[in-house]
Amino acid sequence: MPYQSMNEAIELANMGKGSLVSTICTYDPKIATEYVMNAAAFHGRILILNRESAKESTGHGSPMPLLMHGGPGRAGGGEEMGGMRGVKHYLQTTALQGNPTMLTEVTKVYQYGGKYKEDTIHPFRKYFEELTIGETLITAKHTVTEADITNFANISGDNFYAHMDATALEGTIFEKRVAHGYFVLSKAAGLFVDAKKGPVLLNYGLEECRFTKPVYPGMTIGVRFTCKEKAAQEKRDENDVRKGIVKWLVDVYDETGETVAIATILTMVKMRAE
Repeated sequence: MPYQSMNEAIELANMGKGSLVSTICTYDPKIATEYVMNAAAFHGRILILNRESAKESTGHGSPMPLLMHGGPGRAGGGEEMGGMRGVKHYLQTTALQGNPTMLTEVTKVYQYGGKYKEDTIHPFRKYFEELTIGETLITAKHTVTEADITNFANISGDNFYAHMDATALEGTIFEKRVAHGYFVLSKAAGLFVDAKKGPVLLNYGLEECRFTKPVYPGMTIGVRFTCKEKAAQEKRDENDVRKGIVKWLVDVYDETGETVAIATILTMVKMRAE
């Protein structure tokens, strides 16, 4: 059906008052965002199709069992009712499907595999408002040594056999002494942190940490450090500083480019003075 404007297109798409899936074809994230924000409540899933995702697209009507979505009859449901899920069962849910770069722009949360936005200024030198989702620091690299493993064991007290006893590895997945996962993460912090005083106030926490590949002496690691999500905070009182929480994707990779560890860290970042 023809239409003359985005508003008319949204009106036509929503007239059915509930469809399983709707597709919008665009390379412009502003257009995609406008459509999603105005049409999501009427569709169980929205496929955002562009030139990058088209080659791998599942198509408009393909079942997507891994996505929780609503639509007529709450298609794709069958969820447990316990805890917060019991509350969310009564909320409208719409799944978004598309290229990671496009979905990053629409959701304002970095989606793994999306394009990086590199800058000459270290992200820890920027105030909360100046950081953009997808902004990425590609760090220097470090070659792991046996001395690194031994020193970390001495400092942490973690003398687990896989790190310290090369004669005890028979029957395990390890080929030789393996670096501590927490050493890898700690070294990653050493690579991405800017030491000078700046807008970053403190480390707020760690989420979703996984060690996905053993790191042995002689392997070289680097970090892709990406601004993943931002959430402004209210001032607790008139003396409190203006600030927000920034989530960062820490993607540690080896000399082959393969991810060896991945985590989300949170920092508290100062806003500019009013």
